[in-house]
Amino acid sequence: MSTDDPGLFGPRSVTWQLHGDPMMWIAGVRALYLQALHPRAVRGVLQNSDFRRDAWGRLLRTADFVGTVTYGTTEAAERAGARVRRIHRRLTAADPAGGARYRVDEPELLLWVHCAEVDSYLHVLRRSGCPVGDEGADAYLAEQRESARLIGLDPAAVPGDRAALAAYFARVRPELALTPEAREVAAFLRRPPTPAVLRPARALLWQRVARLAYGALPAYAHDLYGLPAPPPAAVTRRLCATGRLLRAVPSKVRWQLPPRHILRAVERLGPDTRPAPYKLRRSPAILSGQRGTQGELRG
Repeated sequence: MSTDDPGLFGPRSVTWQLHGDPMMWIAGVRALYLQALHPRAVRGVLQNSDFRRDAWGRLLRTADFVGTVTYGTTEAAERAGARVRRIHRRLTAADPAGGARYRVDEPELLLWVHCAEVDSYLHVLRRSGCPVGDEGADAYLAEQRESARLIGLDPAAVPGDRAALAAYFARVRPELALTPEAREVAAFLRRPPTPAVLRPARALLWQRVARLAYGALPAYAHDLYGLPAPPPAAVTRRLCATGRLLRAVPSKVRWQLPPRHILRAVERLGPDTRPAPYKLRRSPAILSGQRGTQGELRG
């Protein structure tokens, strides 16, 4: 394989620029809160994973998957997707009402997880000041159909713009509920198990992250959880302030943290391919010109 393989998206895609933003970590926590409100989806997670004992490892593995799919070579991304599909094919969950078992890779469950993720990424980044316009947001959702394909979904059945994503959430909202499993996930996110020596850091840093991610949820999610949230304007101010703070950290410093996919991609493709917010101000049609339409071609 050529060492200049840009991967599934490439440096000119919206995905490439967005996923390098440090607010992705807060967006990921929002996604977990949102995903937990789907009874069948959250049941599948808690019945088949070591989330309670190794939640940090699970979060890092998720970050590694997103980083590989975004910044890795085509072969690495396809291999990561095949590994996820292989694991999911073996897993089932039981409905507590009647004990009936179902597969965790049912398309409706995979679609919920995907949509909750991409919605969270877009919402948090845009609300915190990342320069993504409506056209760029639609381009991002169209590109993310390629990520959906990797986990086993038909790209044609995945929302590819903001209107389709909003229609999807309107359709699925009646299925959402605050189950015991959702309560467990929310309690974990607020106070994850932490070694005693790190508990001051948990109180100082993590709980602020969790509160901010929770505040960024849609109003219907706040209603279901039944936990108070700050006024939307206050959440927006805090997201913007956090975004300014995190983006002020030099990217070369941030990218040293695991899993370091961006640094490897830049080493592979050259310094001009570094993700940068200013590149999002370009026309999405230009940004996506290199590889961003690949998902549409495959779909």
